Amino acid sequence: MTTASSPTTGVNRARVGVQRFGTFLSGMIMPNIAAFIAWGFITMLFISAGWLGGWFPVSNLLGGFGDAATIGWEGARTALAQTEDGVTFTTFVGLVGPMVTYLLPLLIANTGGRMVYGERGGVVASIATMGVIVGTDIPMFLGAMIMGPLAAWATKQMDKLWDGKIKPGFEMLVNNFSAGILGMLLAIFGFFAFGPVMLGISGFLGTIVGGLVSASLLPVLSIIVEPAKVLFLNNAINHGVFTPLGIQQAAETGKSILFLIEANPGPGLGLLLAFTFFGIGAAKASAPGAIVIQFFGGIHEIYFPYALSKPMTILALIAGGATGVTTNMIFGGGLAFPAAPGSIIAVTAAALTPEAGGVGNLLVVYLSVVLAAAVTFLITAVILRSSRKRDLAAATDSFSAAIDQTEANKGKSSSAMDALRGSGAAAAGAATGTVTADKTISNIVFACDAGMGSSAMGASVLRNKIKKAGVEGVTVTNKAVANLDGSEDLVITQQQLTDRARGVNPNAIHVSVDNFMNSPKYDEVVKLVVDQHDA
Repeated sequence: MTTASSPTTGVNRARVGVQRFGTFLSGMIMPNIAAFIAWGFITMLFISAGWLGGWFPVSNLLGGFGDAATIGWEGARTALAQTEDGVTFTTFVGLVGPMVTYLLPLLIANTGGRMVYGERGGVVASIATMGVIVGTDIPMFLGAMIMGPLAAWATKQMDKLWDGKIKPGFEMLVNNFSAGILGMLLAIFGFFAFGPVMLGISGFLGTIVGGLVSASLLPVLSIIVEPAKVLFLNNAINHGVFTPLGIQQAAETGKSILFLIEANPGPGLGLLLAFTFFGIGAAKASAPGAIVIQFFGGIHEIYFPYALSKPMTILALIAGGATGVTTNMIFGGGLAFPAAPGSIIAVTAAALTPEAGGVGNLLVVYLSVVLAAAVTFLITAVILRSSRKRDLAAATDSFSAAIDQTEANKGKSSSAMDALRGSGAAAAGAATGTVTADKTISNIVFACDAGMGSSAMGASVLRNKIKKAGVEGVTVTNKAVANLDGSEDLVITQQQLTDRARGVNPNAIHVSVDNFMNSPKYDEVVKLVVDQHDA
C-alpha cells in the first residue's frame, strides 16, 4: 500500500481550498443536469415558437406558465374550446415557467442541503429556498446555491443543541417539529431579507456581465477561464457565476453566451489536433484517441496534460477561447441550457432550440467552435514546431509527468488520465508496494472526489476481475471520499486522495493506484481476496 502527498504550502492550501469550493458548487449542479436538459427539451418542443408548439392544441399543454392548478383540466378544456386556434391554451397550463422558477432551484437547494446534512438538511433547505424563490421575480439559482447549504448547516447546528437530551419516544416529534419550525423561519427570512439581497447580487453580477458585453470585453474572461480549467479551478467560476446567470438569461431571452465560455470544445480540439500532427512520443500517440473523448465525450480534462507538458500552449488555449467567445458575442450565439459535459453533442442540443434561434444559432455556435479550434491549432503548432528538435533530444518524455501533475491539480482520480496512460504507453506506471491485509475483505470501495465517473469505471474493472476469479460474497462499489462511512474493508483511491480517504476511514485497508483503469494493484487485490476465501 502506498500513499502520496504534496508539500503543504500556502499556495497548495489555497489551490485545494478553491478546488473544494468549486467541487462543492459543481456537486449541487451536476447531479441535476438531467433536469436542466429535460427543461431545455420541453422548451425546445412545446413553447408556442417551438418545434411542436402551435401545430396542434395539445402540444401547447406544456408550453406556458399559468394557473392550471387552480382551474383544473376541465377549466383548461373549456378555455381551449373558447379559442379559435388553440394557441392561447398556453395561458392556462404549462411546465416551462414553473420548472425554471421552482423545480430547478429546489433541486439544487435539496442537493446542497443533502451534501451538508443528509436528507434532513435537504428537506429544510428546500423549505427555506422556497421563501427565496417566492420573494424574487427571477429564477433564483444563485440564492438556492447559498440558502440550501446554509439552511442545512443551521439544521445541523440546531440538532446539536439537544443531541442526547430527548426522552425516548419523543425523537420523531422533536425532529419533525424542530425541522418544520426552522424551515418556516428560514423561508420567512428568505422571503423578506435573503431573497431581496440575492436579487441585488444577481442584478449586480448581471450588470458586470452586461458591461463586459457592451464594452466587448467578454473575451477577456478567457484569460482567467482557460488557465483555471487546466488547474481545475474553473468550477467555482463556472458553477458559481456563469451557470446561475446563464440560466437566468436563458429564461429571459432563450439563450446565454455564458454557457459557452467554459464549455466550448473548440480550444481543446485544436490543441489535441496540433499534438496529433506535431507532437512527439506518448503525447502524439495518444492525441487522436483523446480527441474522441474530449470532443464527443465532453471530458475536457483529457487535454490538460498536453497543455501542462507544454505550458506555453496555455496561451493558445486563451487565444482560442477568446476567439470562440468573440464569435458568439458578435453573431449572437448562445445555448439554451448548460452543456454538461462539454460535448459537441450536448452543445448541439442546447444550441438548436427554437428560442435560442434554431439552425441559425447552431451555425453560429459551430462557427465559434471551428474558429476556436483553428486559432488554438495554429498557435500550438507554432509552439510545438519551434521546440521539436529540443524535445526529441531530451532524455525523457515530459508527458507522463504532465499526466501526474494534472491529477495532482485536480486532487482526484481520473479515468480520462488513465486512458491517456493506456494509449500513450503499453505499460502504465504503477504504485510501488504490496497489498497486504490482516482482516477479511467483503466490502471494497473505489473512492474519488465526486463518487462518479472514474471511480465507477475502476469499480467495474475490479468487479469483473473478481467475478472471473470465481469469488462470491465480495461487493465492489464506488462513492465519493466524503461519503465513506466506515463500513469499507478496503478502499482504492488515486494517490492524491489516499490521505483524505484514510482520514475519513482510518480502519480500512487503503490501496493507492496510478491507473484507475488498468492497475497491477487490482491483481494483487484479487489474489488477496481469493486467498482469504480459500483459507
